[in-house]
Amino acid sequence: MNNKTAGITRGITKNVFVLSVASFLTDVSTEIIYPLLPIFLTTVLGAGTAFVGLVEGIAETTASLWKLFSGWLSDRLNKRKSIVVLGYTLSGLTRPLIAISTASWHILAVRFVDRVGKGIRTSPRDALIADCTEPDCRGKAFGFHRSMDHLGAVVGPFLAFILLSLFHNNYRMVFWVATVPAILCVIILLVFVSEKKRRIEEAATPPRLSLEPFNRQFKYFLLVILIFTLGNSSDAFLILRARGLGVSLTLIPVLWGVLHIVKSASSTPAGTLSDRLGRKRMILAGWLVYGLVYLGFAFAGEAYQAWILFLVYGIYFGLTEGVEKALVSDLVPTELRGTAYGVYNFSIGIAALPASLIFGFLWQIFSPKAAFFFGAALALVAMTLFLLLIPPDHNREKSISA
Repeated sequence: MNNKTAGITRGITKNVFVLSVASFLTDVSTEIIYPLLPIFLTTVLGAGTAFVGLVEGIAETTASLWKLFSGWLSDRLNKRKSIVVLGYTLSGLTRPLIAISTASWHILAVRFVDRVGKGIRTSPRDALIADCTEPDCRGKAFGFHRSMDHLGAVVGPFLAFILLSLFHNNYRMVFWVATVPAILCVIILLVFVSEKKRRIEEAATPPRLSLEPFNRQFKYFLLVILIFTLGNSSDAFLILRARGLGVSLTLIPVLWGVLHIVKSASSTPAGTLSDRLGRKRMILAGWLVYGLVYLGFAFAGEAYQAWILFLVYGIYFGLTEGVEKALVSDLVPTELRGTAYGVYNFSIGIAALPASLIFGFLWQIFSPKAAFFFGAALALVAMTLFLLLIPPDHNREKSISA
């Protein structure tokens, strides 16, 4: 292997690559089903729109709670792989159950189990990526993982479109096909992921599901993330805004696919840059992009502007998603990584629901412009606090994460 090739692949260890492929396959499977599920619920099973909202609300809340618990459990048991495999297996088992569902409450139960699976696997998986990556490559590793995940979100809807045409709009057949990548995901995890057990001193205190063991910088980071997330509403509002600006209904899936392409293309380069320039700069740049995009949606008046804003919005994800996860690893000791990712993911999850409620309220009572102003304003507050409270270049302080 020459030096150039080694430079490209450095940080993408076998575990990182396999976990990234697993996320790609799972997202392909999920995104084949997810865009069709509301239509399947309402047209085939006869559910109302309120029930659709109930399904998604319960699903996401469930995932947030399990992300918190599973991260702590992976530290407590000193095991990551088995918990990750369990989570992916639970989600995979829901695919054929969706295909045979005959009542709306079946879908509620299935989505509940699916999100339990997602919650179980997410934090231990993030900790496993950090465990097998050197501190100066973690941004690249997490960026690559996010890139593959978003690529699955591009491929999944495209396959759903092909399968619907092939099976003459037979939703159940499409759901059966979505089972295949889910099965492949579990197989490659079982065969190819290896876990090196961390040495834990006999006298070491077992990790607690508490913020007390963490340093002040990590607690500040959680506070800033909570504030930013309160202004980060569901992307469904961006789709509604795009429709209001004149983007046709038939082009909405294309717009959504373009967003994921930009997410996928920008995540690995941005993560790699964070290893060189520092996490803080990249996150601040990402939140600045976010704030500008929300201001853009506040003032936009034409359909073409929605396309431009969606393209730029994808860069925000590339600059922040993987880099934030790398920063979590930089800020906490090895033995608390699982718990830290659990708390981090839980913090985002619990703030996401009120964020969308506040945004929707402002949109309905005042105007879309007021709602987008609110999101941009909280991004500015979060940037200011992040700038003041979090010291730069924690990825270079290897003593913390060694």
